[in-house]
Amino acid sequence: MPRCSAIIVTYNSAHCITQCLEALTSQDCEIVVVDNASPDDTVRKVESFAVRKRVELLRISRNLGFAGGVNHGIRAASGEVLLLLNPDAVAEPGAVQALVDCITEQSASAAGGALLQINGEPDRGFAFRRLPSLSSLLCEVLLINQFWPGNPVNRRYRCLDADYSRVQEVEQPAGACLAIKRPAWDALGGMDAQFFPVWFEDVDFCKRLIDSGHKIVYCPTARFRHSGAHSVGSLSFTEKQVFWYRNMLRYAGKHFSFGKVWILRIAIVAGILFRLAAVLAERGPEHVSAREASETYRKVIRLALSL
Repeated sequence: MPRCSAIIVTYNSAHCITQCLEALTSQDCEIVVVDNASPDDTVRKVESFAVRKRVELLRISRNLGFAGGVNHGIRAASGEVLLLLNPDAVAEPGAVQALVDCITEQSASAAGGALLQINGEPDRGFAFRRLPSLSSLLCEVLLINQFWPGNPVNRRYRCLDADYSRVQEVEQPAGACLAIKRPAWDALGGMDAQFFPVWFEDVDFCKRLIDSGHKIVYCPTARFRHSGAHSVGSLSFTEKQVFWYRNMLRYAGKHFSFGKVWILRIAIVAGILFRLAAVLAERGPEHVSAREASETYRKVIRLALSL
């Protein structure tokens, strides 16, 4: 049976990393933690845990982002199956082996696990999705999904009507829990670290994997409890907006035609103008000042129109 290496990239993960590691040590896998220069107690907690359990800690002097951290960790891993796991994902008993078995039995190159909400139900719309199309991104940037989340385009993109209880071929499992066979990883040269620090790096990797003829499956018996967005939560409002739009445009630039990219750019500007109007009407984002929101949205407009 292929040996599995779990690669966990941490950044300000002190509140959740111990529980993640505790769950993994009862499973048959190598554990590699890559810390992206966390300013909190993450490293101390991993070091304390490693005294009792076998965990390899790789400390990076600067933040390489999720993709850069994953690439760094996999170079130090020895497994034939590489499990990318967020530090806020807690494996239930047998989850890692279930992923390895699923990849083998389905003759797949990658598999995503069942990411569970607090109530134990699968996180619909997040555990796996279809690859983004121009229409699905337009629905997002033009606020259509915000005002009409059940629209047909969004339901299809987020696979909201899928049967989460069965094994099935999928396009894009969440990078929070994604297992990949090493030959497939090596063939693609890893993740694109230019998607910095987060967002769209896992989408881009799955797109390249499928374009290369590889199969990706969803494994419902590989269950992981997932609180979600722990590192993203430490980003400022401005950082979240700029990083998300910038990486969306990078993804579009790699995989969409020139004309589609410009349609997306114009749509981003239109959507941001709607948001600016809301700020002027004093209906901007909660917990963000009107000045900060306005300055942030102007940055995004400049980003969308830059070449």
